Amino acid sequence: MDPVRQIQSFNRGREPERLALKYKAMRADAFGFLRGSCHLFYARLPQSGVLRNAPLTWCCGDLHLANFGSYKGDNRLVYFDLNDFDEAVLAPASWDLVRLLSSVWVAAGTLRLGRGLTRRLCTSLLTGYADALAGGKAFWADRDTANGAIRELLDRTHERQRPDFLDARTHRKGRGRMLTVDTGKALPATVAQRASVIAFMAQFAASQQVPGFFKVQDVARRVAGTGSLGVERYSVLVKGKGSPDGNYLLDLKRANASSLVARNPAPQPRWPTEAQRIVDLQQRLQAMPTAFLRPVMMDGQPFVLRALHPSEDRIDIRRCVGSDSAGLLADLGRLTAWAHLRSAARQGAAGPDGLIDFGSRQKWRAKLQDAAEASAVQVGQDYASFSAAYDAGIFGA
Repeated sequence: MDPVRQIQSFNRGREPERLALKYKAMRADAFGFLRGSCHLFYARLPQSGVLRNAPLTWCCGDLHLANFGSYKGDNRLVYFDLNDFDEAVLAPASWDLVRLLSSVWVAAGTLRLGRGLTRRLCTSLLTGYADALAGGKAFWADRDTANGAIRELLDRTHERQRPDFLDARTHRKGRGRMLTVDTGKALPATVAQRASVIAFMAQFAASQQVPGFFKVQDVARRVAGTGSLGVERYSVLVKGKGSPDGNYLLDLKRANASSLVARNPAPQPRWPTEAQRIVDLQQRLQAMPTAFLRPVMMDGQPFVLRALHPSEDRIDIRRCVGSDSAGLLADLGRLTAWAHLRSAARQGAAGPDGLIDFGSRQKWRAKLQDAAEASAVQVGQDYASFSAAYDAGIFGA
């Protein structure tokens, strides 16, 4: 398998300006490469042992250390949970785990941690997952239940005032606001893109209880994440509760098929649209779905609409892989198990008893550790091939 050709093929047709940003982020380090090459990771994944025989569950799909974070739920409370579901599918429970554990190995390699420490950190994560799964009950992480680094992050999120968040993404113009496009988080939208979004939002607002809340103030192309850069995506500033400080920011993102389906042994349901798949599974896996989460259609294409979350509301990767990170990684393992338990017995997923039994067993854990370490080595090799091609200008055309 040629990783360079695989990456070129997968990203063909994406918007060039933001695709260039994706490739730049992937070149920065091996962890950035891991984030931007989920499709390649699963194409490399062996189809045997625990990676095939683990009970089926609804998986995040692209689970790694940077895909946990805080957000405001539909009930207006703030949670810390899994927060990216573009790749979500029905798959062996081990698939989420092997990608998450591999991300620990890759991040540890980037930070030059020793193999012994990395193995112990992965053991903490696996133990947190297995014990929570064996417990059979899904809990959640909010300001009342979280500890350590997660509690610190939730406290910061709780204390942030709306005007401060708006000031970081917008600038005042007269009595209103406009999106700022020179911060690295947004690019100007074309006249046609802006017109499409405004027309869609007007149609959407007409079906809502308070249509004026969704009146568009400004539109920009959003720059966020790594894997989805180049996919059509917008930041939408709406009136909300009133200008300037009652405005809201929404995220409107094109929904594509999950890259996990091609090699996935589990039969998938037929979803009306890819946006419906993403929204249904996010609602199923999260403790509380994010605010304004909706599957929508714009210009005949599926999009996911949701509240925009500030990307800084994630734990620094360096805190996840250090000598004192065992407790945090155990928490991430527990969050993963709770997500799997919430979706138990739904549309082909194993029931709670099957997941409890899996969590209670020991033999698969060491095998999964070995598989994650081997996957991380492969990621490093593919990153080296990508980097050589990138430096040679192959990804610049």
